[in-house]
Amino acid sequence: MEEQLKKKERAVLAGLSAASMDEHERSTDISMEELAALVETAGGEAVAMLIQSRPTPEPRSFIGEGKVQEMKQLIEDNDCDLAVFDNELSPSQMRVLSEDLGVKVLDRSGLILDIFAQRAQTKEGQLQVELAQYKYLLPRLTGMWTHLVRQTASGGSSPIGTRGPGETQLETDRRHIRRKIQKLEEELAAVRKVRSTQRRRREKNAMPVVALVGYTNAGKSTLLNCLTGSDIPANDRLFDTLDTTTRRLRIDESTEVLLSDTVGFIRKLPTHLIEAFKATLEELAFADVLLHVIDISNPEWEEQARVVNELIGQLGAEGTPCLRVFNKCDRYIGILPHGEDVVCISAKSGEGSDRLVQKLSELLDRGKKQVTLLLPYTAAGLLDSLNREAKILRTDYTDAGIEVEAVVQPDLFGRVKQFIPGYTETKEDWED
Repeated sequence: MEEQLKKKERAVLAGLSAASMDEHERSTDISMEELAALVETAGGEAVAMLIQSRPTPEPRSFIGEGKVQEMKQLIEDNDCDLAVFDNELSPSQMRVLSEDLGVKVLDRSGLILDIFAQRAQTKEGQLQVELAQYKYLLPRLTGMWTHLVRQTASGGSSPIGTRGPGETQLETDRRHIRRKIQKLEEELAAVRKVRSTQRRRREKNAMPVVALVGYTNAGKSTLLNCLTGSDIPANDRLFDTLDTTTRRLRIDESTEVLLSDTVGFIRKLPTHLIEAFKATLEELAFADVLLHVIDISNPEWEEQARVVNELIGQLGAEGTPCLRVFNKCDRYIGILPHGEDVVCISAKSGEGSDRLVQKLSELLDRGKKQVTLLLPYTAAGLLDSLNREAKILRTDYTDAGIEVEAVVQPDLFGRVKQFIPGYTETKEDWED
């Protein structure tokens, strides 16, 4: 009850659109609206916002002294206790702004990290968030100890009792955080090792993997529920899904796939956050097919799709077959997108889901491989599976075994590849 009565933090938002910035880094009305939605997701309330235009960021206060004073007035008038910037601030700018404004200051990266910390449910998700938070905190430690007198090795003007072995509180904390980062990276490396083993097991069990990717709040969880009949929480808020969820999906009589929901992408996603989440997002690089879910009802859908494609490239999955799934088509007025690898649906109503499954089946069929197998007579039972699930081109019975030439789907390939003469499995980096 006390939690419910707790006052929402009120925030003033600020953004900078500087000519010297990369176009995608500049603040716009759309990116500020997105920032307001992020504040709401974090449990706060955006009560005022301003955008500053200038040739370059002001080194000391980022937005310039005049705008800082304007912002301070907005904070006082609206009884705010938080200032949130749409751009990434340097540690010194964050310190200066906090002192000048008299309230807690967050940049976009810090806000996203805070949301991730609230949303992560699994042990792995929490590890990833903690690692990203420490990497974000490390360069921002300077100034956090201004209320303390730093220790000096000898002499100096330090009060009695504060002369230490020559290491300041700041250095102690930095060392502590670096140790924590190293430990978390080791734990996440172990997670990746387990994931690789699970992935191998899936290949042996002949399960193709289809990964849902897309901008945050595009409707990926709703689509997963629609296709698999699951009841995963799907709310209209940013970053509602952080931990990967996987369900089985029957494509046709002979094909079943694993459908994985992943964390939503967003513009200006902190680099260290991408790095920290690679243990989850690396699934994309190993997926057989990506379903790129796009919210066509959003006026900014083209920019959102560009952001997702860029991040897919950073994760090394740009070569994976991809189906563009335009969601929320029931809310769109105009000519719908069309093309070979495009499908329009409404995940909420289920409209177009049959067409999506058909398109997915066609895309998986493109992954078929022609193989020549040498089956020992002890494994002759596999012939039955080949007859049912593959296109057999030739069968010869020899002294060495049964030679079969066939066109197989990816799932069947996982079960028969060990019988391809001279076939070797590609190793993971950690196996070397």
